[in-house]
Amino acid sequence: MTDLEKRIKAKIPGPDTGIEIRRTMCDICSPGMHCGINAYVKDGKVIKIEGMDGHPSNDGRLCSKGLANREYIYREDRIKTPLKRVGKRGEGKFEPISWDEAYAEIAEQLNKCKKDYGPESVAFYSGYSKWYRQILRRLAYAFGSPNYGCESSACYTAAFMAWKVAAGEQADGDWDHSDLFLGWAFNPFYSSYMQARHAMELKEKGLKFIIVDTRRTPATEKLADLFLQPKSGTDGALAHAIANVLIERGWIDKPYIDEYVYGFEEYAQYVKGFNESNIEEITGVPYAQVVQAAEMIHENPKMSFNESSAPICHHRNGLQNYRAITALLAITGNFDRIGGQILTPHTYMHVACGFPTREEEYLYETKPKNTKLPIGAGRFPLWDYLEGEMQSMDLSRQILEGTPYPVKGVFALGLNVRMFPESKKMFEALRNLEFYVDTDLFMTDAAKYADIVLPACSSFERGEFKPYRGGLAWYTNSAIEPIGEARSDVQICTELARVMDLPDESLKQGYDYFIQHYILDDYHVKVEDLKKVELPVKIAEVTPYVPMQDLKKGLKTPTGKFELKSAIIEQHPEWGLDALPTYKEPLDDADPEKYPFVFTSGSRIPNALHSRLHKVPRNRSLRPNPTADMNALDCEKIGVKEGDKIEISTERGAITVKVKPTMTVPEGLVNLFHGYSEADAESIMDENHLDPYSGFPAYRSTRCMVRKKEEA
Repeated sequence: MTDLEKRIKAKIPGPDTGIEIRRTMCDICSPGMHCGINAYVKDGKVIKIEGMDGHPSNDGRLCSKGLANREYIYREDRIKTPLKRVGKRGEGKFEPISWDEAYAEIAEQLNKCKKDYGPESVAFYSGYSKWYRQILRRLAYAFGSPNYGCESSACYTAAFMAWKVAAGEQADGDWDHSDLFLGWAFNPFYSSYMQARHAMELKEKGLKFIIVDTRRTPATEKLADLFLQPKSGTDGALAHAIANVLIERGWIDKPYIDEYVYGFEEYAQYVKGFNESNIEEITGVPYAQVVQAAEMIHENPKMSFNESSAPICHHRNGLQNYRAITALLAITGNFDRIGGQILTPHTYMHVACGFPTREEEYLYETKPKNTKLPIGAGRFPLWDYLEGEMQSMDLSRQILEGTPYPVKGVFALGLNVRMFPESKKMFEALRNLEFYVDTDLFMTDAAKYADIVLPACSSFERGEFKPYRGGLAWYTNSAIEPIGEARSDVQICTELARVMDLPDESLKQGYDYFIQHYILDDYHVKVEDLKKVELPVKIAEVTPYVPMQDLKKGLKTPTGKFELKSAIIEQHPEWGLDALPTYKEPLDDADPEKYPFVFTSGSRIPNALHSRLHKVPRNRSLRPNPTADMNALDCEKIGVKEGDKIEISTERGAITVKVKPTMTVPEGLVNLFHGYSEADAESIMDENHLDPYSGFPAYRSTRCMVRKKEEA
């Protein structure tokens, strides 16, 4: 072997090897991390990837998901050309067509829906990724439909709503300066992995941790000074019990409360109902541990907590649970203070980077007026009041029932049916549409139902604007040419707007126009200059934090205070919602005798995110079979051992999976990792088991029965 051959085999970049390093980002778990990637490219193909040194998200590191990018983008089932359905919906039979033919068909059919039923009859939906959502929203509004929605109908937004109700906007923990970190559902070792490293560093410096989780996780073992393990969905009751101890013992900041907190007296009276007499029965947490948690909060006065929206909010009492936890900050004086929780207004795409932009203006300036209410508005009035977009968890019902008006078309980017509870209803809804378009990288189960399927680019094949904390920003360039005829999501939306000649000139100008004129102009930065930098650079100065400044000038709530009792809800009794963060039983109404276990899904695993990466062989090998974790004592009772098959059944159906006996989950809980098409966790969940405040599905609190599955 020659020296050159050795260098090529070792993937060493240089003119002689023809290998060069190109910068891009990982978009698998958007929009939070967006880690920097060095892509080693030879002959137009990625041959190796590694983390990018100096990048603010990952500084040279990549998780198991990020390391799968090369296999991910070159999966054999990549869609490489626009496709038109020639078989029955769901069969997956398509024929290639040109982009011009695809756009013409989409324009004709969407306009037909508008003509026959009105613009609101077409819903515009975004799954993963999230980077194009401003453009998709503008497309929906330019078409005249109020029905823009996304997978955030089941991810993150409920927590944002809870913050809006309490404080006007979101707040993040200043844990670098905290004495105590309340890690409620905190498991960064499997998600947001760089937080795990930082948490370990802070622990070494003396930061105390209370970890609250239904399962034992690496965080409970490596970080917890106190581990509280409540029953699934009882977080609100546990928070109230801790609050009651703090109030009874005078371990609260009464002067702070008197000046900056609304509704304390009624709240204090309410939480008296969560005490030594009932809290262990409700939550499974011994009262002595509740007292211990309160003592730790008292002894460590600067407290912040984890912003973990999914596990806390994926219950029918989820938003109220989240409000109950934030209340602990208010009564101890830990909101808008160093070491507590600090307001972090969003810069762009729900990421707080420390500088304002005009993203909101771009999102809403063309919102159609005098239209019908978006899907889910009547059913989830608080969602509609705070978010004003379609609550997508109500989409299948409205398609199938046609009330309060018909929905006949769906234009989707990355729709994943297996994110919807009782997913067979969504498959049925897609089958009943007059016209359905899906855009994706791969031929998913949802795409098989589409009339037109469009091929999207991965983050390696397109550029994207991305800001980071500290006033940093970046605009990536494509590392490789699009695979096949794939196009970026924003290109698809803007080109379709031009073909349809929709009345939105800014939209038709494209993505770079939006970034330049609504994001960068105020900072005298040009898109073309930002594209030339190899790492995120500082484009804006971040205003230094001034403690108590937001409270003193008044929060963006009706009272200007932190609201333990929501004035918004209080002013709308017709909604039938509680202004206090009341606690309700989380489980569905199935017979507990017939369904004695609690079924939960949605926990993170290191090798996949939702359905992503389950078809990447290397990642799939880490957990090849859909497997439920059950307590070893429960397994013994029903007579199963590791690898045996069990049937999990609810009132909505049954699935068969393998079982893993473990002591990481408590007795009575069945934890199934989701995203496996052959064992769809959401398929046996009730589509109506939703939070009336947010519309979020109760992924983590469904009654079920488990039995050993005998081989036929």
